[in-house]
Amino acid sequence: MAKNQLGVLNALDAARTQWYHFTAIVIAGMGFFTDAYDLFSISLITKLLGRIYYHVEGDPKPGTLPPNVAAAVNGVAFCGTLAGQLFFGWLGDKLGRKRVYGLTLILMVVCSIASGLSFGKSPNGVMATLCFFRFWLGFGIGGDYPLSATIMSEYANKKTRGAFISAVFAMQGFGILAGGIVALIVSAAFDHAYKALPYNSDAAGSTVSEADYIWRIILMFGAVPALLTYYWRMKMPETARYTALVARNAKQAAADMSKVLQMELEIEEEKVEKIGTAPSNSFGLFSKEFARRHGLHLVGTTTTWFLLDIAYYSSNLFQKDIFSAIGWLPKPETMSATHEVYRVAKAQTLIALCGTVPGYWFTVAFIDYIGRFTIQLMGFFFMTVFMFALAIPYHHWRSHHAGFLIMYSLTFFFANFGPNATTFVVPAEIFPARLRSTCHGISAAAGKAGAVVGAFGFLYASQSTDPSKTDKGYRPGIGVKNSLLVLGAINCLGMVCTLLVPESKGKSLEELTGENEDGGNEIQQSSTTQTVPV
Repeated sequence: MAKNQLGVLNALDAARTQWYHFTAIVIAGMGFFTDAYDLFSISLITKLLGRIYYHVEGDPKPGTLPPNVAAAVNGVAFCGTLAGQLFFGWLGDKLGRKRVYGLTLILMVVCSIASGLSFGKSPNGVMATLCFFRFWLGFGIGGDYPLSATIMSEYANKKTRGAFISAVFAMQGFGILAGGIVALIVSAAFDHAYKALPYNSDAAGSTVSEADYIWRIILMFGAVPALLTYYWRMKMPETARYTALVARNAKQAAADMSKVLQMELEIEEEKVEKIGTAPSNSFGLFSKEFARRHGLHLVGTTTTWFLLDIAYYSSNLFQKDIFSAIGWLPKPETMSATHEVYRVAKAQTLIALCGTVPGYWFTVAFIDYIGRFTIQLMGFFFMTVFMFALAIPYHHWRSHHAGFLIMYSLTFFFANFGPNATTFVVPAEIFPARLRSTCHGISAAAGKAGAVVGAFGFLYASQSTDPSKTDKGYRPGIGVKNSLLVLGAINCLGMVCTLLVPESKGKSLEELTGENEDGGNEIQQSSTTQTVPV
């Protein structure tokens, strides 16, 4: 246990699981539900956007988004997310977690609605407006990463901290699932209300004019869960670790946590001041001392998240292309526009149900028993195995769709019962309170840089090596098989970089960061005025 720990922080570390823990999980988790819904719902509608805005009269195939437009639509939100993670991560350490928390939610609500209202006189004008609002949507989403992780980390007890942070992140799985379900309901409703023939039977009539509402409704629905939690997010008190260790306000920290824990806590002003001025709490992010203490840790958290997101987002965003390539989805010309949305959403929902959602909750269940390091190493290992198992006998899977679905689902299962969860958890635990949000933002931004690489790179790389089989406007790529081999190699490299990440299971945050290690004889250990429940 860390020396000289403040009584209020001891109380939080030792507190039994209480109602406020679950409240914090839901409040922070609904932000992640919204994040995932907004980021991944775009993959459900890109084919529809191509049909509506880039149809070519007389073409034997439905319209598709031009390569540069497709790259922008898929990737611009990640660019905004990257910027938001860096900015709000830094701001969360400067102004406090709570003061910034509501701003990110407002930005998400406004930009979700605005994305659905995208307008323009030309197809490129509509896409430009959509990209503008999705960038700022991503900017708001980016802020949610470091703030939600840091808040949950600083509220949790040390025994179940990993499960609580993982549970916040696990809401991402439900967000992905909700996106598929909303798309299924909306597309089925429109398909029933406005009958349309397949493209090869009636090219112009296969995309009814009302189909333009489908993608707008799907995108705008992302504002609903964020709106529902705004009030409760604003009611949350600032975390005691920020108030005591960064703002150095012992009285406010004790008052806030007394209400949360429903117990009396001693105000330790002298102790807070001494801890705040100790050498272990004075070095900055760009100092030699930070590099000595946490430099390799930051390299580990950034590289593993970067590598993970290349594989994770390229696989998630382009599921529809992979499903089409193996023949699981019918050819576009054999479907109407609304029915194609339905089939893409159905496939994505099945993957989410079979692999994505269960993987998240396996992490929640086991992270505080087998540890972050083991789960991350295991996850990267099995992702590597299943990527190679998909790629090497790739042509076999083209006639065995059920087998491909199982293998592909297992890849997502071990991504989420693995590095996709742990890369989010660990940076919220191993850095000092005054730099915690910033370092988590840097780590998360590295991940989104990987997502950008995956979003833009896979779009081109997965094109067929045969020029006659590429999508319109694309040059030949290396094919889906070779792309999967590359992703397998990236996952393998992730295993190596995991060796730089420390295990944080069962330790207090101050023990991990060394914030209370100085002046052991100067400060007498204080205790709370009531026994802390365990």
